[in-house]
Amino acid sequence: MTNANETRGFTLDEPLLFERGSRGRRGYTLPLLDAEEQGGETLPADLCRDDLPDFPELSEMEVLRHFLRLSQWNFSAATNFYPLGSCTMKYNPVLNEKLARLDGFANLHPLTPPQAAQGALELMMELEKLLAEVSGMDAVSLQPAAGAHGELAGMKMIRAYHVGQGSPRKKVLIPQSAHGTNPASSALCGYQVVPVQSNDEGMIDPAAVAPLLDAETAAIMVTNPNTLGLFEKDIVKIAAAVHEKGGLVYLDGANMNALLGVAKPGHMGADVMQFNLHKTFSTPHGGGGPGAGPVAVRSVLADFLPIPRVVKRGDRYDLSEDLPKSIGRIRAFYGNFGMLVRAYAYMLSLGGDGMRRATQMAILNANYVRRALEGVLDIAYDEACLHECVFSDSQLERRGVETLDLAKRLLDHGFYAPTIYFPQIVRGAIMIEPTESETRETLDEFIAAVKSIVAEARENPEHVKGAPHRTRVSRLDEVRAARQPRLRWKRD
Repeated sequence: MTNANETRGFTLDEPLLFERGSRGRRGYTLPLLDAEEQGGETLPADLCRDDLPDFPELSEMEVLRHFLRLSQWNFSAATNFYPLGSCTMKYNPVLNEKLARLDGFANLHPLTPPQAAQGALELMMELEKLLAEVSGMDAVSLQPAAGAHGELAGMKMIRAYHVGQGSPRKKVLIPQSAHGTNPASSALCGYQVVPVQSNDEGMIDPAAVAPLLDAETAAIMVTNPNTLGLFEKDIVKIAAAVHEKGGLVYLDGANMNALLGVAKPGHMGADVMQFNLHKTFSTPHGGGGPGAGPVAVRSVLADFLPIPRVVKRGDRYDLSEDLPKSIGRIRAFYGNFGMLVRAYAYMLSLGGDGMRRATQMAILNANYVRRALEGVLDIAYDEACLHECVFSDSQLERRGVETLDLAKRLLDHGFYAPTIYFPQIVRGAIMIEPTESETRETLDEFIAAVKSIVAEARENPEHVKGAPHRTRVSRLDEVRAARQPRLRWKRD
């Protein structure tokens, strides 16, 4: 694979804006304002300054080219195959973006009174109904701003429920194959985390759960399919055992992309779950910005949902805070509305049959990759997977090459690296989730790249260990970056 910039002789380095420009250069021309003529009369003198030391002064062209070049160097689901396991980096359809930008949605102020926001409230209620239907649950709140935020809301509702029963209880059971944020969500709600060992098949054994259940068990948090990409076949039996002891079942919805239109968590015995709209329903990943993690519950927890709730009175929609048992407001206003519009558009455009088809294609793609790489990499568990497949690095380790080296070398082939070293129950884990968006041709190119790297590890392991070679920045000293971070620019 030849890098276009290498063949044309262009530099692979992009200087910082602080290293460009010259004094007096500007990218704008604005008329003087009256406020500027008044100077210190507008703002106190101690809040004004004449200059910003070392602040870049640039033309519009310099700024445009700088950020455009940086954007072209990004790895993203819109530009590359992005096989990030357990994170479902699926394509975000442009149609959803267009609908979210309609004036009536994009320019709606969050403090608009309900009587002037009927369309938005109707959309929210209809989205709640759709999410309840596909999950087999009874009620939904769209308020949480991310998947982990939805987890926290769910665990707070579980705690509120048990307090209402006379005891908050003390512990939450979490399997080894659960989603990575589950222990943190439990601990933040004051619970002791009790691990549940996986069996030889990578799944939860009811016999391992039973001795851990007692009157202090508040809940079990289960990810299904689990982070090995395997369906927990005993989930109904496990849920029944937990319920018998008075506990509740939290089912992490991060991997809903393998269930949509095929199976419903509510039918498995789940009492509460969160949806990661950015994973299953094609809204953008937050990355520190807007996200959405709606939480769905069975009727036993409906009274504890966050407020406000969207309600319908006659033919009008409203926001109600009349829920005395609610855990309260967990987000300013009502979450990130633009993400809700995108998810609603996605569900309507696919319909029930389309969502089922998306799940089937995601499962087919993951098993295609799994089968093609059997024997090239060691499969972690010899079971047909659902949305993702997990390999170990034992084939590479024999040649002194590690999982990290494979991930870095994939960047040279134009593919983003898959999730590595997770779940931790697999040594040197390599977790690949292709999603339904990818074509067979793309998967074949990825499979060929992995095979090429494994062959290269036999013949020239040092070259693999030195990767990446064709990216703008070579392999970083990650230990030094963690211990001596440079978070802002300073002139040498």
